[in-house]
Amino acid sequence: MTAPSTTEIPPVPARRDAPAAPMPRPRPRRSRPSRAGRTLHAGPVAYAILIVAVLVSAFPFYWTLVAASRSNADLAQVPPSLVPGPHLIRNFEAVLEEADIGKALLNSLIVSGSITLGTVLCCTLAGFAFAKLRFRGRGALLALTVGTMMIPPQLGVIPLFMMIAELGWVNQLQSVILPGLVSAFGVFFMRQYLVQTLPDELIEAARVDGASTARIFWSIVVPIARPGMAVLGLLTFMAAWNDFFWPIVALTSSEPTVQVALRQLGGGYVHDQSVIMAGTLLGTLPVLLVFGLLGRQIVGGIMQGAVKG
Repeated sequence: MTAPSTTEIPPVPARRDAPAAPMPRPRPRRSRPSRAGRTLHAGPVAYAILIVAVLVSAFPFYWTLVAASRSNADLAQVPPSLVPGPHLIRNFEAVLEEADIGKALLNSLIVSGSITLGTVLCCTLAGFAFAKLRFRGRGALLALTVGTMMIPPQLGVIPLFMMIAELGWVNQLQSVILPGLVSAFGVFFMRQYLVQTLPDELIEAARVDGASTARIFWSIVVPIARPGMAVLGLLTFMAAWNDFFWPIVALTSSEPTVQVALRQLGGGYVHDQSVIMAGTLLGTLPVLLVFGLLGRQIVGGIMQGAVKG
């Protein structure tokens, strides 16, 4: 008996013109807005607050200008006028007659400029040493430097005056310049700035290339520390320009600074406030000029640090 033969049915080839099965579409992901690339727009409340802050900050300078251009009788009126008057030139002439304001401006410029240059250079050097160099007693010296900030400056006036009297520097500008060439705040400020902005790998790479410590300071540290040096220079210049206590002790009316010369204005039974304001306006203009020159460096350093962060 013969077994039935099984015939295999060949598979039917797929038609080439048959449409392909549709693939499932992936669900689109919801894109979250990137905080880093998003542009923030301030609202009207923020602009209103900024406008009020600007007006409040600029009003004292504007009032100085108004008072310097008015007479003493105009300032005594109630309510006082808020519009500049016609007496600005006359008040400036009175300032030049009552005090040697030209010599005082020159002396203040020499004193403040010398103190600023010396403080920025010495404090940057000391800050670099405390931040990146390794030497014995570094922590103790830094603690001693910061500890001097807790001593009131009035306690050192008598021994400092005795020292400059022994040197014969009374009524000379070096008696005001030399005590302010280095500040503990400047050393600490530059040390903290260089710790954050100066990488150790950059110094090690310069050491491998054979650069000395002086070359590293001038070629690497100074360009990186320029924004911090600008901030320190501005703060130091303003503090030296506005200093009144030590210059009036060490100097006399023959070699005054601006703050000492302003003390001579508006004398008499009734103080002439308009003349005092005119002298104050003259003494404020150099500070505004310095701020205008260093303001771009300060803002540029802040923006550079924000981008790197």
